[in-house]
Order: sequence, then C-alpha cells, then structure tokens
Amino acid sequence: MSSQGETSPKPEDRRPSVAVVHPELGGAEDAAVLAKLGYKQELRRNFTMIEVFGIAFSIMGLLPSIASTLSYSIPAGPVGLVWGWFLASGFIFIVGLAMADLGSAMPTSGGLYWWTHFFASPATRNPLSFLVGYSNTLGLVGGLCSIDYGFSLMFLSVIVVANDGNYTPSNGVIYAVFLACVILHGILASTLSKIMGKLQTVFVIMNFILIAATIIALPVGRAMNRNSGSYIFADTENLTTWPTGWAFMLAWLSPIWTIGGFDSCVHMSEEASNATRAVPYGILMAIGSCWLFGFILVIVIAGCMDTNLSNILGSPFGQPMAQIYYDAVGKQGTLGLMSLLFIVQFLMGLSILVAASRQSWAFSRDGALPFSKFFRPISQRFGYIPLRTIWGCVILAALLGLLALIAPAAAQALFSLAVAGNNLAWGTPIFARIVWGQKKFKPGPFYTGDRLSIPIAWTAIVFLVFGIFLSMFPVGGPNPTPATMNYTVVINCAVWGFSLLYYGLDARKWFTGPKITIDTDDLTEEQAEAIRDEGLIINGLEPVQGSGEEATIGAGKSLSKDEKNVSVVS
Repeated sequence: MSSQGETSPKPEDRRPSVAVVHPELGGAEDAAVLAKLGYKQELRRNFTMIEVFGIAFSIMGLLPSIASTLSYSIPAGPVGLVWGWFLASGFIFIVGLAMADLGSAMPTSGGLYWWTHFFASPATRNPLSFLVGYSNTLGLVGGLCSIDYGFSLMFLSVIVVANDGNYTPSNGVIYAVFLACVILHGILASTLSKIMGKLQTVFVIMNFILIAATIIALPVGRAMNRNSGSYIFADTENLTTWPTGWAFMLAWLSPIWTIGGFDSCVHMSEEASNATRAVPYGILMAIGSCWLFGFILVIVIAGCMDTNLSNILGSPFGQPMAQIYYDAVGKQGTLGLMSLLFIVQFLMGLSILVAASRQSWAFSRDGALPFSKFFRPISQRFGYIPLRTIWGCVILAALLGLLALIAPAAAQALFSLAVAGNNLAWGTPIFARIVWGQKKFKPGPFYTGDRLSIPIAWTAIVFLVFGIFLSMFPVGGPNPTPATMNYTVVINCAVWGFSLLYYGLDARKWFTGPKITIDTDDLTEEQAEAIRDEGLIINGLEPVQGSGEEATIGAGKSLSKDEKNVSVVS
C-alpha cells in the first residue's frame, strides 16, 4: 500500500527486497515476508520481540493462573502440585519448539489454520483448516472466559475475606462481576491500541512483582510451620475417587491451562517487528519463564500450605490461594496480596482478548466466520485494529460465561474448554506438516534442525492428544452427577461437530482456505517472484511454469487445479 501523495514506482525503479507499505504500519522486510504468504500489511507493527514475549507471558499470568487451577493440582497432594508442574511444563516446552519452527517459517496472524491448509493433503486441507480455525477461535475465547471467571472469584474472595467469611456471593453476582470485567476489557482493547505493546512490559513487571511478593511473604509468614522437603517432593495424596496415579495426571491440567497462551505470539505475528525471530523466541521465552518460575512458586506453595488439604479446597473464602495467603500472612496481608493477584488476572484477560481478536479477524479475513464481511474491516480511527472482532469476542465470551449461572462444575468447563480447543488447533498443523507437508517446509531463522524437528513434532502431537482427553475427565472421579460433570466434552464436541457439519453442508461450496489480499501494484519484482515460487495465483501474475490444470510451486512440485484453492483478489 503506497502512502497518499506518492505515485507508484515503475517496476524497474523498485528496490529489491523492499515492500511498498504504508509508513505507519511497519518495516518493508516484514511486509515482504507476509507478502510471500499472500497477505498485504494491514496492522501496525508496534510489538518488539520482548513485547511479543510479554503478551504471551501476560496471558499466562503465572501466579494468578496457578491460583485459579489449584483445585486441579492440590487433590493429588504436593507431588501432583510440584512434579506435575515440572513434567507437564517440559512437554509444553516441546510443543513450543514444534510451534516455533512453524512460526519462524511462516509468521501470520492466522498461522494455525494457515499452516494446516498449506501442509495438509488436497483432500483434507479445507475441512481441517476450517476445523482448526474454529477450534482455535473457541479456545482463545474460552481462555478469555476462564481468565475473567477466575478474576471474578478472586475479586469476590477479597470481599469475603474483608467480611471474615460472612459473605457468600451467588452465581448471579459471580456472573455480574465476570460480565463487567469482559466489557471493560473490550473498552480497553479498543482504546489503548497505540500503547498496547508498551503495556505488555508493564504487565510482565507486575507479574514478577506478584511472584516476588509471594515467594517472600509465604515463607516468612509460615516461618514456624513450614513443611519438610520430604513432604514437598515426596508426599502423595488423593482427594478424588480416581486411582492415585490418575489423580496425579489430572494435576497436569494446572500447568497445561496456565502455560496455554503461547500461541498468542503467532496471532500477533502481523504486529511484530522482525516477526520471523520475534514469534519463535517469544513462544520459547514465555514457556521457559513459566516453567522455571512456576516450579519455584509451586515449591513455595507446597512448603507453606496447610497439610490438611481439605481445609484449603473447602475454604470459606471460595478461593484456595486466599486461604493459603490467610494462613501465612493474616487478613490484612491476604487483602493486599489477593488485590494484587486479581489486578494481574485482569491484565491477563486484556492480553488474551487482544490475541483472540487477531485470530478471529484473520479467520474473517479468509471468509470463514459467520458475518465475515462485517468483522473483516480494520479500524484506522482506533489505530489500525480489528475493532469489530474485539467486540465479537466480548459478546461470545459473555454468552459462554452464562455457564457460571448453572453450577461451579459447569463454570469449570471454561478452563478445560480452552485446553481442548487449543490443543486440537496446535496439534493439527504440526501433524499435517510431518505427515503430508514435510517436503514443502522451508525453515525460518529459528529451526530445531533436521535431526530433532520430527521427533519433537511427534512428541508434541502425542502430548496434545493426551491433553485433550485429560481435559474432558470429571475432576472429582468417575460416575459424576450433573453438578460434578465436566461439560467440556459436550461443548467442544458440539463445536467441532458443528464446524464439520457446517463445512459439509455449506462451507465446502465456498471455503477454499486462506485468501490472498495483496495487490500486485504493491509488490516488488522480487516479491512477485517469491509468490510465484509459492504457487499462489493472483490476477496480474503468471505462474512460473505450466498453465490450465497445473501451476508450479517451489522446487518442481506441481499443484493440480483442485489443489490451488486460492481465492483471487483483483
């Protein structure tokens, strides 16, 4: 896109490797990378590598996330809390490595379903891409719901502590706080776009302040009642009716949910400077930081919590972490730490709404969402952001949050909803790459190497499939009642089933995968050549070889007419 008042340069006058891009939107090199994927630069690139890491780390919100999911880990005792965190985090890092390979090679906001479409076989690419896009969108919105629901519980727990446990909020009050939080996030995400990148640094600092305060306050407050090392690292308990080994595995849901925001780096690709490096390193820095500092935190919590775990889970404050703080630092200390905790949790929700809106916008850009034409426009007035998808995500979150009105067990589905939805969305493109598309994979600046990349990818796939099944089990035990049922299996299967049914009945007639949005007038000769090499067919550009039934892509690989699946933009 050329700026106003400039005339389009003649092809022979264009500088090699430089994209014609609006000066407000970012650098030419990043625009050139995006052009190879078939997209023009439409969002402003105002996120550095540290800020890309910051948005992922902010979404993870380490301590608030641990606090929100203690009901998964504490039933297995200290072993589940501590070693469950360490082992699951290690596997999540392997998933991050597999995704970093893809993110460095092809950084785009809709990366997960774009990669799926690019690597999958001709017969599966459209339905799988469609399914991944919906699953990822739902997973991110589910993450927003679970974060804001956790905020509601933390906020209200402060009121309960202030009233010495003599107040019990109703499900309606919990939902009202949740709804106010979601709406406020929508307002802030709409109005703070120009400084959103800088705010991520502030959010990271606040996370570390909370972590440091907790690591210091709990051991000091429990100086006379700290637990032994053997208790912290070797004591196994089981407060469920599952076998002890499975109770330990269910404790993995805490780190799996906590360290589940790293794909936000992918969704911010088109707003990141030097995206081919910022995305992969942002992913790995975020996961690695949570692995390390989370391990330290759960050790501290296990060392300072009441050994009667039922007292923690059945706390009158309605939040296990509030009880742990209260036992260590008393009422005033708990009010201070829990206030900081829900503030950081609030910031988490803001960050994930930003990421969810970018994924939704990318999916609408390719015409896959209902009312895509409505959601597609970018708001220049509000700073080149997808304003309509921000509020679309807010409305969807408000509707999903109605589960909080049913029962606590139904509300817990919001947590595992994010796990199952995202795991399918993360695993499918990794699977498609190593099964169908390895020969098409061209590594970016970050690459785990030919020897390690495939084993890493298979390990990631196995873990992600296991995580999907794990997230659907009732936490308390078999034979659940309606009040203890895990409704994730109902919600996720309904969404996946609806997506595939929608595709089979209607979308297969018009959904052809990611659409090209670039204009040939905005391309340098080198970019045009790169796009020909990728096999993308656009008005005004002839394929490198062949015509009619075939068009050449890459190093001598031909695509049939049915394999092109690229929408034309004039």
